[in-house]
Amino acid sequence: MRVFLTGATGFIGSAIVPELLKAGHQVIGLTRSDAGAQALAAAGVQAHRGSLEDPDSLRAGAIQADGVIHCAFDHDFSNFVANCQKDTRAIEALASALKGSDRPLVITSGVGMGSPGPGQPATEDVFNLDHPNPRSASEIAGAAALETGVNVSVMRLPQVHDPVKQGLITPSIEIARAKGVSAYVGDGANRWAAAHVLDVARLYPLALQRGQAGARYNAVAEEGVSAREIAEVVGAGLKLPVVSLTPEEAAGHFGWFAMFAGLDMPASSAWTRETLGWTPTGPGLIADLRAMDYGV
Repeated sequence: MRVFLTGATGFIGSAIVPELLKAGHQVIGLTRSDAGAQALAAAGVQAHRGSLEDPDSLRAGAIQADGVIHCAFDHDFSNFVANCQKDTRAIEALASALKGSDRPLVITSGVGMGSPGPGQPATEDVFNLDHPNPRSASEIAGAAALETGVNVSVMRLPQVHDPVKQGLITPSIEIARAKGVSAYVGDGANRWAAAHVLDVARLYPLALQRGQAGARYNAVAEEGVSAREIAEVVGAGLKLPVVSLTPEEAAGHFGWFAMFAGLDMPASSAWTRETLGWTPTGPGLIADLRAMDYGV
């Protein structure tokens, strides 16, 4: 099929491209720049100029396609709420191009949306509207599109990693570098689910090809890695002391990141693995953090 991929030059999207091509699909990749267009062409991808800020460009890309994977997101987490609202508009634009057909749309969210309650792993059958993560806006937009007959499903991401990037942990490393300590909140027992970027890249095409309308998939390889273990590995890599902060101290230390630092976000992918036949094989989060070059 012809697949329109947003985020095609990004961390996850650039890993999805070869998986789609390997499966025999043609790929139309969204890019806002000449450099991005050149990179896509070199990878065997048809470049489509546009951006998340231009819903008409998203609609035009989706109209050309037999299916859409939407993994682009503005990762300026200091402006997170506004960027979640921007994602809502992007999903609405993509869905409007697919309405009245059975062409699949796979959108992206976070595993926290599936949390049934404190201490319990997020699961695919739960959508927790009370979760404090503003990324719920993406799933609300997806649910609205589903009600209009769009064949939409949701890919929920944990901390997606390799030895260079590790989701929300990447900005936390920069905070540790700037503050001179690697910190966690309380006893650091709060956990973050994780998956290697290449495992996640294999899962998106499976959801596109085999997915069910309205389904939610958890791209989770590790159910939960503790914040304390993460902070200890980062501290060792940066050669910095590791400290525990009270919730009150966390706000001043972490700044905008404080809203995430103490969250407990474990997640299960048992249903996703069984339904889509997905078995993650990549290195774990701690292994990638240990392999990271902290001198950069």
